[in-house]
Amino acid sequence: MVNKNILRIRKDLDRLDNKLLEIIKKRVKLVDLVIKNKKYKKDIVDKKRILIILKNISKKSRKKKIDPKITNRIWKSMIKAFIEYEFRNFYKK
Repeated sequence: MVNKNILRIRKDLDRLDNKLLEIIKKRVKLVDLVIKNKKYKKDIVDKKRILIILKNISKKSRKKKIDPKITNRIWKSMIKAFIEYEFRNFYKK
């Protein structure tokens, strides 16, 4: 049987997950705007920008005392997911 503290913590995690979903929804809308402003499919992947983003996230993570390995993995995964999203939606603009 799961103890009551864990159940309470899990409810907090569920609430936080719902907030993350709202943030992701806002991010999708911004990425949709980016797609509309890109002329060519080859412009979707910007390796320089990706490196800058990952470096900044790592720096900010350390400053906020968050394990940078966690945030790096999350951002790499998110970037990959949004790149795939842009490729799927490029011609639908």
